[in-house]
Amino acid sequence: MPIIHDTAGRRDRLRNLLRERSDAGGPVSAFIVSDLVNVRYLTGFTGSNAAVLIDAEDPAGDRIATDGRYLTQVAAQVPDLEAVIERACVPALLERARTAGAGRVGFEADAVTVASLRALEKSVDGAPVELVGLTGVVQGLREVKDAGEVALIRAACAIGDAALAQIIADGVLRAGTTEREAARALEFAVYRLGADGIAFETIVAAGAHSAIPHHRPTGAVLADGDLVKIDFGAVVGGYHSDMTRTFVLGRAADWQREIYELVARAQAAGRAALRPGADLRAVDAAARDVIDAAGHGEHYVHGLGHGVGLQIHEAPGIGKLAAGTLPCGAAVTVEPGVYLPGWGGVRIEDTLVVSDGEPELLTTTDKTFTVL
Repeated sequence: MPIIHDTAGRRDRLRNLLRERSDAGGPVSAFIVSDLVNVRYLTGFTGSNAAVLIDAEDPAGDRIATDGRYLTQVAAQVPDLEAVIERACVPALLERARTAGAGRVGFEADAVTVASLRALEKSVDGAPVELVGLTGVVQGLREVKDAGEVALIRAACAIGDAALAQIIADGVLRAGTTEREAARALEFAVYRLGADGIAFETIVAAGAHSAIPHHRPTGAVLADGDLVKIDFGAVVGGYHSDMTRTFVLGRAADWQREIYELVARAQAAGRAALRPGADLRAVDAAARDVIDAAGHGEHYVHGLGHGVGLQIHEAPGIGKLAAGTLPCGAAVTVEPGVYLPGWGGVRIEDTLVVSDGEPELLTTTDKTFTVL
């Protein structure tokens, strides 16, 4: 779906942050972005080698660097920035910043390797330039989704809902199918319905395998009485969806129904806690307390959720050790689970957008306990 992102506006918001953010040495005068996801967010460029220079004072000083393979692509995708064509993107932009008079140049400390940093330090040895490592700056901007981003995540979620409904209608989820066959059928349906890609390797986990949170599909055969946990997503325009549903094949045991209803209650409590400004640990606790009270705390082994956007896992993280609050406009998952080793497990996951009222539910597949 054609969405035009305001990448210039995103760069301006980053510029404002750079002016506000400083350490003992003061603010940086330029910032080099080299994480390719962040490059895409700020420019729309999707090549495999690029970096962006953000001038902290003047948008006219912004540059994008890439190599000769992408001459045509960078001109088409980033017509509003001058392109520097060099294989070594970060050193090339650092030199541009230095010659423009930048005294303190920031770089993404969470994206630059130790070896790359040493090479950069060597390149400016003796020059009046100070390199300053910054973390999480662009990621913080990405936490709040604009209308175009939400539209793409919503479209990806709709494809996921339709694809799961399709393989159920086609009888794929039945005794005799292997986990791997079911996963590939679901992925094919995602592509057939118009997705650009799958969000991650699809999880289909049957029987005792469903107690493994991130089980990889095998040749194991689905059987009547199995819990079948399916965790998957689609990508549309670079934006991801994420959904988990758990079913029972053929016949259900009481213990399966009990843990399913427990997880459903916890998931509902987690969704209800999604409010702008909510403490991230408190959101996690809203669901975790339900499972703890039922005596299954040791069987809930991961956080409640995570941000979703240009990456399948991005800020904010929602868990016991999370720091910060939930911003309005964040797209996040709520995905509690209970996993009984050797028996089976249940996870129920939705993608939602935090709003001033009720969060918008983007994954709409029914969550009622279902025996297929």
